[in-house]
Amino acid sequence: VGINALPIIATLSFFIGAVVAYMGANLLETFGAAVFTVELVGVSVLREFGVLITAIMLAGRSDSAFTASIGSMKMQQEIDAMKVIGLDPYEVLVVPRVIACVVMAPLLTLAAMLAGLFGGSVVAWATLDISPTFFITRLQATMEWEHFFVGMSKAPVFGLIIAIIGCRQGMKVGGNVESLGARTTASVVQAIFAVIVVDAMFAMMYLELDI
Repeated sequence: VGINALPIIATLSFFIGAVVAYMGANLLETFGAAVFTVELVGVSVLREFGVLITAIMLAGRSDSAFTASIGSMKMQQEIDAMKVIGLDPYEVLVVPRVIACVVMAPLLTLAAMLAGLFGGSVVAWATLDISPTFFITRLQATMEWEHFFVGMSKAPVFGLIIAIIGCRQGMKVGGNVESLGARTTASVVQAIFAVIVVDAMFAMMYLELDI
């Protein structure tokens, strides 16, 4: 969930920021407003793309690992053995994974935001001659902190949802390999679907609150 997930999340966020900046530069340059590419990258990465890319990668990478790990233990009757010796499987297997996701999701989101802004600044520098120094200065001058906090506020919620879905599907694995494969697939699909739905709900809530 933590360090091992960082490279792929940072790489994807870098390219997402670069793509947003490139599209914004092409569109805004026709109106003579290319400098607003900075605001476009800042708002999109801080509010949405940083946390969303993090959540989707956690759902695809870590969630499947949770389901496969717990599911294989279920198949080999290790969970039944835990119950026999007096251990609560939820306390031993589920709670640590939930805590890991809830704690690491904001940290990974912060890394994704920084990588996305860096990607946007590189493209702005290459295509619009907006230097990194000017990019950072304008970002600080025009971006309000609420955009950052909106993105960060979603991260723990997404982490909680992802961990619960992955562990739940793992606990429902039957005694055969087909069940393990089906539950792992269902885990990833359900987690990504839930993340996008909850993100839409957050967007509507913040829109109503005018944040």
